Amino acid sequence: MATYILATKLSPELTKDVRKRAEIGRKWIERVKKNCPEVKFTAHYALLGPYDFLDIYEAPNEESAAKVSMISLSGGAIAAESWTAIPYKTFIDLIREL
Repeated sequence: MATYILATKLSPELTKDVRKRAEIGRKWIERVKKNCPEVKFTAHYALLGPYDFLDIYEAPNEESAAKVSMISLSGGAIAAESWTAIPYKTFIDLIREL
């Protein structure tokens, strides 16, 4: 499986009451698990900066990764960017092949 990074920025409506943050996050992960059972999360971080959260996960293909982003957007995120992550050793091996 490939590794993906998801950077999410929440809408102002979702950030008004921080006490509801845990419930919103629980509902989001339930939707991801239901719609993308093949996805395996390896890390979840709250961020200080232009994005609110960063998730690292494994998915079998780009379609599954796109679903995770779309679930975020349909749940109130105003931005959800998914990036493919290449392990550093693999990246170096690719360079050596050039």
